[in-house]
This record gives sequence, structure tokens and C-alpha cells, in this order.
Amino acid sequence: MLAALRRGQFHWSLKCALSPELNVPPLPTMAGSGYSDLRDKLKSMTPHRDEHKNKSASDRSSDSGSSRRGHKRKHRHSDSEDDYRSDDSVEHREQEAHRVKSSIQQKNIFTPEECDHIESKIDEVVANAEAGQYREHTVDRAPLRNKYFFGEGYTYGAQLEKRGPGQERLYQKGKVDEIPSWVHELVIKRLVSTGVIPEGFVNSAVINDYQPGGCIVSHVDPQHIFARPIVSVSFFSDSALCFGCRFQFKPIRVSEPVYALPVRRGSVTVLSGYAADDITHCIRPQDIKQRRAVIILRKTRPDAPRLDSDSPPLERPLPLKAKRSHRRADPNAAHRPRVLEMDKEENRHPSLWRPPRERSDKYRRSSHDSDKRRESSGRRVKIRRH
Repeated sequence: MLAALRRGQFHWSLKCALSPELNVPPLPTMAGSGYSDLRDKLKSMTPHRDEHKNKSASDRSSDSGSSRRGHKRKHRHSDSEDDYRSDDSVEHREQEAHRVKSSIQQKNIFTPEECDHIESKIDEVVANAEAGQYREHTVDRAPLRNKYFFGEGYTYGAQLEKRGPGQERLYQKGKVDEIPSWVHELVIKRLVSTGVIPEGFVNSAVINDYQPGGCIVSHVDPQHIFARPIVSVSFFSDSALCFGCRFQFKPIRVSEPVYALPVRRGSVTVLSGYAADDITHCIRPQDIKQRRAVIILRKTRPDAPRLDSDSPPLERPLPLKAKRSHRRADPNAAHRPRVLEMDKEENRHPSLWRPPRERSDKYRRSSHDSDKRRESSGRRVKIRRH
């Protein structure tokens, strides 16, 4: 471009020199105008482009700076919001734990000698159940935990026809055994004398026998069946009663509790109010390190629903067993070839022989002509057999 401009300037100067009548002033040269480079001259001729470019660049830089500052502010806001939420959740859990703790009473009533005597009676209950001396619905067995119902029994968990709270039902009267006399003499009378429960309050006693690693999932004792309070006495070993846990299975996992109550051997725990009605309680597997048994004493409501006498009994389905043949197994049968019924010698029948059908004269003539053509060609034809 620079060379073209120089050539144009040279021709114009030459034309002006040859034609003085034009009276046109000579064009200023690059050196005369103070520019050594054509790019500088072009920039001076279009200054608005540089101003626009500089302005757009400054706008982009200011926008990016403001966006970065806004992004930082957003992150700072989100961090503060998370902190606020975490503080709120921690505060809520603390308030809930305070509610649970304020609605629990706990006393150490039974001495080690009294615990030994009561624990020997619990062993007798286990032995009687193994010997089959109790009624059908008295004993409920589960992995690492057995329940023994006395006085009143009820359906729960997998025994329910319809799952969900409020579906539990009491068994008909007489479906479970009566409360053993030793429970009245050694446990209930002692609780009445110490003022834990009034006389005549208990009409249902359940013994839960846990093996190491056993548990009972989070639940609330059915409010439509049992009145409050709920009284439990611990034996054999120390453990913990946890509130507000969530269970996950396969493998079993338990979330952190809202409140964990230490439960000592021989101690009595009384649940009422918030701890009994508004939050679940459970026994975690990690809290059963040794065998532990608990006697739960409750009173059923007079209007508690019961199973109908006409309804079929709720039984757990038995596992299907493979059918067995009455014939004796032959150890060498697997090494002999299998002979089907149709292949046995006595079941074989000779097939009837049928003569070939007579071919028509037209078919004979066509096959004869094709044989002649094959012989005349002199080629050997390979016939495929399928």
C-alpha cells in the first residue's frame, strides 16, 4: 500500500510539473508531515476508533471486576448462610435434646444381688420358650433379639397386614400367657413402693432379650394402644437408649442420635411427654456389647383396637422347599447317558415302508433330455448333497 501511494505521489508531481496551468500545490510527504510510518498517520486520521476501543476495553475490565466482586460477595453470602443454617440446625438439635432429657426420669433402684435373682428368672423364661411351654403369640424371635409377651401382645412390623403407624392391633384375650408371678413380686411391687408407678397400672409386660450386636429400630410405642408413661428396667449389662436416629440397612447403619441416654444395669427408665410421643427411640447395634435384657411395663388403653376373632391368624410365610423324589438316588446316574422314553428299545416301532410314487411321462422325458445334454457337453457335473 505504501509503495502504491508513493507511485501515485510521483505521477501526480510529474503531471503538475509538465502542466503548470493546473496550479495545484504539491502533496505533503511523510517526512514533511512528521510521520515516519503510515500506520501512525492513519491513527491520527481516525482518532475516534482508538477512543472507542479504549472505552470498550475499560468497560470490559470494569464489568469483570464488578462481576468478580459480586461473585465474591455471593460466595461470602452463601458461606454466611450455610453457617447460619448449621448454627440453626445445631441449636435446633440442642433444643430437641433438652426436650427429650426433660421428659425422662431415671432411677437406680435394684441392687446387684436383686439383679442376679431377676436375671436367673429371665433365663428360666428363655428355657421355657425353648421347651415350647408358652402359647403361640407369647414368643417372637428375631435375629439377635427375642421378645416375650405377657399379659397383652400386639402385632407390629412385618406382622401387620397394612404397614404404618396406627395399624398395630392387640391380640385377642388369651392369645399370650399371663404375667409371671415373679415379675409382680420382684419388679412391679418394688416400682410401686418407690413411687415410680401407681398400683394396678401394669397389665402388659414384655421381656426383650438382646444378644451382642442386636438392636431394635427407631419407633414410637403405639399411642392408640399404650397409655403413658412407659417404664423399662435393664438387666445383665449396661447399654444406651438413643433418640432421633435413622436406620439404613444392607449393611445396617445408624445416624447420630439427637440424644443418647446411658442405661445402667438395674436402672429404671420412665418415658413420658416429648420423649415418648414426639421423637423415636431405638437400641443401636454398637450399644449392645454384651447380652442385655429389658423388662418393659405398660398399661393398655381400654379402647385399644384388637384383631377380630374371625380374621385369619397372622403367620409368617414358610420358605419354599424343593420337591424331593421318593425314588432312591443312584450315585452313578450322572455318569450314564440319558435315555429318553421314545429311545427305549421296547418303545421303538418299525416304520411302514412306502413305495415310491410313479413319475409321469413328461417328467421322464425331461430328465432323459437333461441327461443327454450333460453327456454331450463332456463336463462333469458336481451334485451337491444337502
